[in-house]
Amino acid sequence: MEQTGGWAENKKRQQIKCVVWDLDGTIWDGVLIEDINVKLKQGIVDIIKGLDERGILQSVASKNDSDNGMKKLRDFRIDQYFIYPMINWNPKSESIKEIARLINIGLDTIAFIDDQAFEREEVNFGLKEVMCIDSQDVSSILDMPEMMPRFITEDSKIRRLMYMSDIKRKEDEEVFVGTNEEFLASLGMELTISRVKEEDLKRAEELTVRTHQLNTTGYTYSYEELDELRKSDQHMVLTAELKDKYGTYGKIGLVLIETKSDVWTIKLLIMSCRIMSRGIGSILINHILSLAKAKGVRLLAEFVSTDRNRMMYITYAFSGFKQIKEDGDFIVFENDFSNIIGFPDYVKVNIL
Repeated sequence: MEQTGGWAENKKRQQIKCVVWDLDGTIWDGVLIEDINVKLKQGIVDIIKGLDERGILQSVASKNDSDNGMKKLRDFRIDQYFIYPMINWNPKSESIKEIARLINIGLDTIAFIDDQAFEREEVNFGLKEVMCIDSQDVSSILDMPEMMPRFITEDSKIRRLMYMSDIKRKEDEEVFVGTNEEFLASLGMELTISRVKEEDLKRAEELTVRTHQLNTTGYTYSYEELDELRKSDQHMVLTAELKDKYGTYGKIGLVLIETKSDVWTIKLLIMSCRIMSRGIGSILINHILSLAKAKGVRLLAEFVSTDRNRMMYITYAFSGFKQIKEDGDFIVFENDFSNIIGFPDYVKVNIL
């Protein structure tokens, strides 16, 4: 199978989060503007459904008339599988960048499938992080390690539907008349914070592997490691789940705290990028602050700086954490509990 881009030299490849499809000669045989009666490629629907069931998002980057392209996808009854489809006459590298921006994922978690070598080379030239695949090799895509998550969680099974709900939220937010807090209040958000249970472990591992932006340290933990940590009397593992009037966001947060007798250390704080603007990170941190203050312990937080997680540094700083140690990219914060605030009125918070 042809694979171009930086991935060819990278032994430890990212798990693919989104597959971007060309249309002409890739999803269907023929060229739509030349023949309106194009036929689906044999087996293509099974592949699309297979990726969807694994929680891998899918989109389209096609040089075509947008209305005709979407109509044909609807005719084939597969339009619902593609979020943020880019059907236009722009360079496909530009379309892929826009898809990555809208979904809020890294380019190195995207695979692009096209039958034309020129188009794959254009994407590879501008976006070396993207994995480019010849459509002739698409029959084996479900067997590729990058397309095979270790676990298929309840969240991954409905990931596309959750993103479709996000699209609806964003559309409504754009036309909402009022302040941001008033919009958040209109969502009817309900956040549940609880200790990680055995049935949460698959999703907990998935969060450590998949989340790179809103991730304080980048530490990854396996199912087995998380299971040991949740049983340990020296650790606390918390998960956060969010829902609103549009539906569930799923489990969107994970916290690992080392709980010694005199000092607690936040080893890992992860939030899904889908809730970046909802203020959930601050709520979770203030819950931790309240727990640590009640225990009478010092509260530290480890942070490992990457090229993606600057927002989490800012989140700690805004929550009253002060930097007390720095060693290269490794930073240790401490909080003196002087900045604890109550939960905002626009979120109902359940602590289990």
